[in-house]
Amino acid sequence: MSKTKIYIGIFILSVVLSVSCSTFKRKETKTAYSPEKGTFGYDVEFLRSKDDIIILKNNSGKAQIIVSSKYQGKVFTSTAQGLEGKSFGWINYALISKDTLLEHMNGYGSENRLWIGPEGGQFSVFFKPGGEMNFDNWFTPASFDTEPWELISTDDKAVFMEKNMVLENFSGTKFKLRINRNIFLLGKTRIEDLLQVVLIDGVDWVGYKSENKMTNTGENEWTRESGALSIWMLDMFLPGENITVVIPFNKGEKKRLGLIATTNYFGEISPERIKFDDSVIYFKVDGKKRKKLGLAPGRAKPVSGSYDEDNQILTVVHYSIPPGIFEYVNQLWPYQEYPFTGDVMNSYNDGPLENGTQMGPFYEIESSSPAAFLAPGGSITHVHSVFHFVGEENKLNTISESVLGVSIDEIKSAF
Repeated sequence: MSKTKIYIGIFILSVVLSVSCSTFKRKETKTAYSPEKGTFGYDVEFLRSKDDIIILKNNSGKAQIIVSSKYQGKVFTSTAQGLEGKSFGWINYALISKDTLLEHMNGYGSENRLWIGPEGGQFSVFFKPGGEMNFDNWFTPASFDTEPWELISTDDKAVFMEKNMVLENFSGTKFKLRINRNIFLLGKTRIEDLLQVVLIDGVDWVGYKSENKMTNTGENEWTRESGALSIWMLDMFLPGENITVVIPFNKGEKKRLGLIATTNYFGEISPERIKFDDSVIYFKVDGKKRKKLGLAPGRAKPVSGSYDEDNQILTVVHYSIPPGIFEYVNQLWPYQEYPFTGDVMNSYNDGPLENGTQMGPFYEIESSSPAAFLAPGGSITHVHSVFHFVGEENKLNTISESVLGVSIDEIKSAF
């Protein structure tokens, strides 16, 4: 063999080895998937590092939700556009990353969580008997603040959980109870049936229903004299300068239906943050001013929502209101002359406390069951569903008008 052929062979071999090594190095140094903060994928990665979360998703993979039994049966967040889509729930990343527990409340976040009311008054389960009703003595019961819940079963569209609790109210009454909490990811047909809308092409959506059942597992009846509990659902969402909560209400005389809304939970809401228009309340939720409002059973309708103008997200919250029942626990902190004249639904805008600290920012849409006057073995169920729709405003407008009774333009022009 000539020297020329040998040199050519060596050259070809060196080129092959060089390409092979280069290819290997490229594969070896390939960057890992790193989702952007604010996306559903980011929250999946974060929460997976802390918990064996459960993810429910539809066949397309666009509609997804994250459920956790470890974190008190919470639906942490959802998306309508898959892993790269916007994550709708507010999550307290800093607190979840810590190993220590806070004294009064561990606000891990989540766009749907279950608490037990009342929070205030002589039948409150957040204050121990005998002390003053102030923040120093206010403690969220561990059974729905920090303790894990039992996962009964799960499949690709549902999660079934349970929690046994023992609670004591401010008046010294002890309650033994069981909560059964079932979460269902809803398909297109079910959403259309429930909201009486048609989901047209060009609108991405996600919807889920929570069925929450409270059972008296003790030996004593829950009465008006000793106090009663309620199922309290709270949804925490991301606030913004151009996000408005929309609350339809029943029109009628004050003498017959009462106040349209209680607006002084944390001081009166100023006019630039709230607007009453015919049969709808608009509430500005920018996460900059701590304010809350509530509607009593005579005024509340079983639906409310919000619109995020910057991201073109229409949110709808639907909840059960049993007809003919008007006794709801009063959540206000002082001693209550009428402890069962509380609200069916509430909305809260987070903001700095007097000392300048702030847990959020976030905003909430809440609903409550009636006061549960239960005999031993008796139960009450409260259903609370959350929906998000993303798309062009002219397509979202049909849903808004049908479900909330107002157009997107009316919401945008409220403030």
